[in-house]
Amino acid sequence: MTDIQPARQQQSDPLASIRLPEFRFLMAGRFLFIMALRMMSTLVGWWLYELTNDPLAMGLVGLAEAIPAISLALYAGHVIDLSDKRKLLLKGLYLYLSCALALLMLSWSYHNGGTKAMVVGGIYIAIFFTGIFRAFTGPSFSAILAQMVPRPLLANATTWSQGTWLTASVTGHASAGFLIAAFHTTGTLVVICSLISIGLIMISRLLPKPPAARAGNQRTLDSVMEGLQFVFRTKEVLGALTLDLFAVLFGGAVAMVPVFAKDILKVGPIGFGWLNAAADIGAICVVILLTLFPMKKAQGKKLFFAVGGFGLCIIVFAISKTFWLSFAALLVSGLLDGVSVVVRGTILQLKTPDDMRGRVMSVNSMFINSSNEIGQFESGVAARAMGLIPSVIFGGTMTILVVMTTWFKAPALRKMEY
Repeated sequence: MTDIQPARQQQSDPLASIRLPEFRFLMAGRFLFIMALRMMSTLVGWWLYELTNDPLAMGLVGLAEAIPAISLALYAGHVIDLSDKRKLLLKGLYLYLSCALALLMLSWSYHNGGTKAMVVGGIYIAIFFTGIFRAFTGPSFSAILAQMVPRPLLANATTWSQGTWLTASVTGHASAGFLIAAFHTTGTLVVICSLISIGLIMISRLLPKPPAARAGNQRTLDSVMEGLQFVFRTKEVLGALTLDLFAVLFGGAVAMVPVFAKDILKVGPIGFGWLNAAADIGAICVVILLTLFPMKKAQGKKLFFAVGGFGLCIIVFAISKTFWLSFAALLVSGLLDGVSVVVRGTILQLKTPDDMRGRVMSVNSMFINSSNEIGQFESGVAARAMGLIPSVIFGGTMTILVVMTTWFKAPALRKMEY
């Protein structure tokens, strides 16, 4: 009885995970790294549109990152389960830093006589390599959690991890707009390189995180297949991933924010930064709320309602002609997306065995993270084919249809509680 009581007290403590020093280093490193990446993606979107004045160019940069990330995801999961996750994270951050430095050199060369064609081509090449590195670093951040906190604290640690990611994302989006306005492309890239470097220092403070004992007992193909089979066999996991995959794929209005900001709302780089950050601000608010007051029941149903509401917000954003209504629509979409992120992340952490975390998180990366880039490409193609506003309305409508279909096709997810 004396052992059970402290465990219950820990589980009810919203700060339980943050009290662990190593977890704080991980969150600090992740915050700086994600902030830098969001600044980079915001900068690249704005930079490419200024260079090309073509929405499809922004869609293609998403595809350039998604192709290697998806292609390597399953193999990356196998490697993660066999590797010391601390070392793998450090290597990934070093490689991301090299890509940021390459973009910095491109910006410097453009302002010193480089051609537009050379710069645009160089951006695509650099982003292609970040897709390779992301296949390994993204799942590693999630897989390392279970080696750092006791199992009773996994739900709490997952919520803090998602909150850290979202806070870094909104900070990166918003600050990139201000930095672009004040220091232009080159100065912003200097800040990005600095943030990644400090994040490296934080991650280097972690203790080694060796692979689980069972991880080395299989051939690569067998290991990859085991991870896939687990996802397809576990209906709650498969349903949550599928729902978010198609919702993000069709609801990627954020990819077109630079076009809305510049051509429809006419707000310039600062307004663009705030529009880019609006969804993340909403997500941060709801994650903080869920950290202090976790959902106690009907998490599966709430996931469906959240994704459906997200699609409705995308439609409102598409038809808005005023900055504040557009900002509010994206803000509410972020609130609802935050619910989705927390529920999905908690399901994955609680349902996944320790020796399969790398593979399962990599499948999650294939389904969710890369769907952002594929959705970005789809948004660019749809905007070219249908026109900007009709394409975004179409995306929001398809998101709602996906939710309605999944409601009937995935009853296990609808009834899911934890």
